[in-house]
Amino acid sequence: MRTKILGLCIAVLMVSCKKDTKEQANAEREIQQYTIDQFMDNEAVGGGSFSADNSNLLVSSNRSGIYNVYTIPAEGGDMTPITKSDSTSIVAQSYFPNDNRMLLSADGNGDEIDHLFVRELDGMIKDITPDKGAKSNFYGWSEDDKSLYYGSNKRDPRYFDVYKMSIDDYTSEMIYQNNDGLDFGGMTSDERYFALSKNLNTNDSDLFLYDVKTKDMTKVNDSQSGNSAQDFSKDNTTFYYTTDNGNEFSYLMSYDLATKEKKKVVEKSWDIMGSGFTSEGNYMVVYVNEDGKNAIEVLNAKTMTPIDLPDFKGKSITSVGFSDDEKWMRMYVGGSNSPSDLYTYNLETKEQHKLTDVLNDEINADDLVTAKVIRFKSFDGVEIPAIYYLPHQASAENKVPAMVWVHGGPGGQTRQGFSSLIQYMVNHGYAVLAVNNRGSSGYGKTFYQMDDLNHGEKDLQDCVEGKNWLATQAEIDGDKIGIIGGSYGGYMTMAALTYTPEEFDVGVNLFGVTNWIRTLKSIPPYWESFRESLYLELGDPFSADSVRLKRISPLFHTDKVTKPLIVLQGAQDPRVLQVESDEIVAGVRKNNVPVEYVLFEDEGHGFVKKENQIEAYSRILKFLDKHLKKENMPIDGETESKEIEVEYEDQ
Repeated sequence: MRTKILGLCIAVLMVSCKKDTKEQANAEREIQQYTIDQFMDNEAVGGGSFSADNSNLLVSSNRSGIYNVYTIPAEGGDMTPITKSDSTSIVAQSYFPNDNRMLLSADGNGDEIDHLFVRELDGMIKDITPDKGAKSNFYGWSEDDKSLYYGSNKRDPRYFDVYKMSIDDYTSEMIYQNNDGLDFGGMTSDERYFALSKNLNTNDSDLFLYDVKTKDMTKVNDSQSGNSAQDFSKDNTTFYYTTDNGNEFSYLMSYDLATKEKKKVVEKSWDIMGSGFTSEGNYMVVYVNEDGKNAIEVLNAKTMTPIDLPDFKGKSITSVGFSDDEKWMRMYVGGSNSPSDLYTYNLETKEQHKLTDVLNDEINADDLVTAKVIRFKSFDGVEIPAIYYLPHQASAENKVPAMVWVHGGPGGQTRQGFSSLIQYMVNHGYAVLAVNNRGSSGYGKTFYQMDDLNHGEKDLQDCVEGKNWLATQAEIDGDKIGIIGGSYGGYMTMAALTYTPEEFDVGVNLFGVTNWIRTLKSIPPYWESFRESLYLELGDPFSADSVRLKRISPLFHTDKVTKPLIVLQGAQDPRVLQVESDEIVAGVRKNNVPVEYVLFEDEGHGFVKKENQIEAYSRILKFLDKHLKKENMPIDGETESKEIEVEYEDQ
């Protein structure tokens, strides 16, 4: 099976906390403040599949206000729109191997039920996985370029079977029936060996190789550890996987399919979070999660030595992909203060081309802030990593308010990608400390497991200690520190306001869990393969664990909330149901506490439409200006406790 090397858009990390010459110059000049419309006029571009003749790339962009599909010449030029949706985001998956047909995907307005679509040569778009209620995932192209592989849960909503579809008539056949709740991790190009995994908990999984010919299922790992399938060699003799067996961090291993011999291939001082071969097998791409940023190596597959990549001087290559003939590479390049631009690089001529310029021309990049990694000691001595954004205008003489930012998860990680919302807040005078509390990924498996069955307790104390660290900084007004987060971070926001009501001055809850019992009982059926893992980490809502889950669920303790709160929610969210936000708002309002509620009828778990992002982020800043900076400013005529519902109907 030929798969596309997909990267994560993670930006460059600057670790020095000393002011460099550029920072000093910024401190001495007036920093221009930008509107949310200007920040959201930045463009987000993703993907980058080469056409068969390498003349164009297929990408996704939100330049229209929502994600649509475009083509762009490989040597630079104007983007040509392929889709023109004004309601549901459409994502580019890949050009077809031998013609200019395009494989696309889209869900139903945020419901996460993705279907696969083909944009035919005549411009017509066809749903090739039309089964109602079934979710489909593209896995890659067959070696002979006559078929595509995909996963679908149409047979059983809980499990994803593997299908092979003819690209001539779009008929498909099941080639692996998943009766055991295993996760597909790839297969050999001759379709003989399938890599499959079974979650044991949120960190550990068993890894198997299924031999179609002999029907044997061979367990690859010897002991309980975190294991993940990566790729098979071009000649189908060797399987590559990552494991943290006997180590804090994941490293890359090879497994000989004939002899079952294992060898360590690549090891770093951080997690290797992804690896795979290019189409012809001449290169291996290795992604390393290096202290919150992507570090990428492209290795010569024969010598396993890195090839030279272009130097972008202060910015990082955050993602790469190759053409099928391996003559071209596409790269995303950016930083924490710069959204990632798309480049192409000809490996034969060494010529590179910048295809996009996604930062709004009205924004001076020098007005944006480069994040720094800091570390602080928590209440029990555990060292907590965090990512710090300090406004240029902040000083000991001009102290600024601050927000503790909490990532999603559980088990997520705040990284060095560009964030319009963070830069918007920082540009308007708010410091942001993104705390990677215990339980965050990327810092070793011991740290990752530290929050198991104590969520809302020790991890919350890490956030409080982050606030305490902020309060010691000369540039921070220690009496004006709030907390913000989305999803699990939204839960942490509500936990902070509920269980440590005097620590933070305001809370911003973006679609956060407030009732763990309901959330864990109502997870989507297609999460079945890791449902038990979630229960092991958080607690089983159908057992005696429900007592603790109720205790840590803010919904049942809203009487303790005394600080201003804003809640933002998508009505189509399948993970954190709207009722979670409805009920927390109603509960807190009983305390006569200032509460604002922003509800988007056409969003799911996260806001993807620019008009909704503009509304959401502007509401957040106005809320902070009023309740944290305590500026005397109206919020569009609304009173503090009146619900604000922002509803956009599908167009």
